[in-house]
Amino acid sequence: MVRNLPHDTFLVIRYVKRRLTVLIDIDGKHEWRDCIDVPGVHLPRGYYFGTSSVTGDLSDNHDIISLKLYQLTVERTLEEEKRDREVFLPVVDNLKLPGMEAPLEPMSGLALFLIVFFSLVALVFAIVIGIIVYNKWQEQSRKHFY
Repeated sequence: MVRNLPHDTFLVIRYVKRRLTVLIDIDGKHEWRDCIDVPGVHLPRGYYFGTSSVTGDLSDNHDIISLKLYQLTVERTLEEEKRDREVFLPVVDNLKLPGMEAPLEPMSGLALFLIVFFSLVALVFAIVIGIIVYNKWQEQSRKHFY
């Protein structure tokens, strides 16, 4: 969507009061469009920004011309300050991440009993059918007239 355009493209990433907002200008009109807006983002302090223009197997060129960082001064309560200091891993409220599924509930005793019972019935049934087929095969193999 932003490859090989005749004009510059711009991206604004804003993180204010646990809300991450990304705005883009890819049309060259100097008008910002919403890309994503995620509330409830908890980012720890002390991390750094990094950029990369690695394109993998693509042969075109990506240049990062400038990067402007601002630290916004936002009034916070003492409770918000304390909560921000307690964040050690990036987390998003109400967002299910891949690989973070809830553990399965253990089976009830009745369900486990039924599974074992029907498995044993099926095993006995298979053994009985196998014995019948084997006996028929033995009977057929004895009846050769030479």
